[in-house]
Amino acid sequence: MGTALLIARLLLASVFALAGVAKLADRAGSKQAIVDFGVSALLASPLTILLPLCELVVAVALIPTPTAWWGAVGALALLLLFAMGIVLNLARGHKPDCHCFGQIHSAPAGWKTLARNGLLAAVAGVVVWQGYDSVGPSAASWAGTLSITQLVALIMGLVVLGLLAAQWWFLVHLLRQNGRLLLRLEALEESVAQGGGAAPSSNGGSASGLAVGTQAPAFSLSGLYGETLTLEALLSVDKPVMLIFTDPNCAPCNALLPEIGRWQQEHTEKLTVALISRGEPEENRTKTSEHGVRHVLLQEDWEVAEAYQIKGTPSAVVVMADGKVGSSVTSGEEAIRSIVAHLVRPQAPIPVSKKVGDAAPELKLPDLEGDTVELSDFKGQKTLALFWNPGCGFCQQMLPDLKEWEENPPEGAPNLLVISAGTKEANEAMGLSSPVVLDQQFSVGRAFGVGGTPSAVLVDEEGRIASEVAVGGPAVLELAGAGRTRP
Repeated sequence: MGTALLIARLLLASVFALAGVAKLADRAGSKQAIVDFGVSALLASPLTILLPLCELVVAVALIPTPTAWWGAVGALALLLLFAMGIVLNLARGHKPDCHCFGQIHSAPAGWKTLARNGLLAAVAGVVVWQGYDSVGPSAASWAGTLSITQLVALIMGLVVLGLLAAQWWFLVHLLRQNGRLLLRLEALEESVAQGGGAAPSSNGGSASGLAVGTQAPAFSLSGLYGETLTLEALLSVDKPVMLIFTDPNCAPCNALLPEIGRWQQEHTEKLTVALISRGEPEENRTKTSEHGVRHVLLQEDWEVAEAYQIKGTPSAVVVMADGKVGSSVTSGEEAIRSIVAHLVRPQAPIPVSKKVGDAAPELKLPDLEGDTVELSDFKGQKTLALFWNPGCGFCQQMLPDLKEWEENPPEGAPNLLVISAGTKEANEAMGLSSPVVLDQQFSVGRAFGVGGTPSAVLVDEEGRIASEVAVGGPAVLELAGAGRTRP
């Protein structure tokens, strides 16, 4: 029994030593994991140091006989604390990355993680249950009972295990790094192919990213002068936050810096703009300070970008004041300019919606070819005026359904006229077959009494309002699908 208890202590000591060292070697990842588990960013910073230090103290205490029982008590307490955190998050339907062993091994916390912790807690519990004076022999005295041959074999075995572990860690780290490089190379190849500086996607400069309305991943990063900046702090002023992902070696990113500085100065009352970059603080200070750019956060490598599913730079995503994702990922200079213009657009008073039967407001706007389109061009047929913005996450969500509707319109469906904000390029990339006209200032939308996108109004054959304003994807598609007048 004594030898079994010694093996149990050495197993626990190895696990806690490995976990502690790995967490200290990847403090940024450990801090993010603590925040993801629901700990406030204020407490996460000291815990990033204290937690691995506690694990190392437990590991050391488990080896000598006089302190082994207390080490087992500490191990049991930490394991139960970890298990409690996992259970609370699983109960909320949240599976944060455990980051238990730093970059050596990290996976979403789940029932397997809980089972592993339970097994280790059982081992620690057995040592505690045996009592202070019955924790087994010390490692030194046990090693003294071995012959020279056995001792050499033990040392060689430990060395081989160490080398295998080091090789495995190096391989995992190399594969992760190569994966990030391949993603960025793919983004760069797309950028070169399309003549841009970032990775545009097939939906108008917006990659899929995280689903609109989901909780935005929290982060805590260092600023250019050693300060700590968090998403929670950026959201504390109750305004949307635009996160712009850049790289000091990205030419389009650097070309965008003067505008970012201007946005931060001119739109501070409506929007918080923050840069998430990488590299050395001095390199980033040199490039951003001359343009007065503030809120520059530095990720260790690409960890925050990966959390937001960013695949190229410059890219941006909006986080609403409630901490929810407010837009798809927007890539490229023009697309980012467009989404900023949409967010800070002057909110002129919206007139009362036109009544059913009133004459529809005049419309005279350029289409994507530069030709002028008027609403009178559609007289004699029912027309659905769809108010749109390619940078709007809710528009992007309904885009596949809209394309399907275009391919198979129901009997009696109206013609579709898309009245869109955004750039010509972003609208072209949506791939809609219906006519698209550009209303950059949203003036026609306000004339129709529309307050946001996506929204739609049905216009009858005589050019009169034939429905109330339909707001949101489901309501718009219902109106488009029936083509009927709404009372």
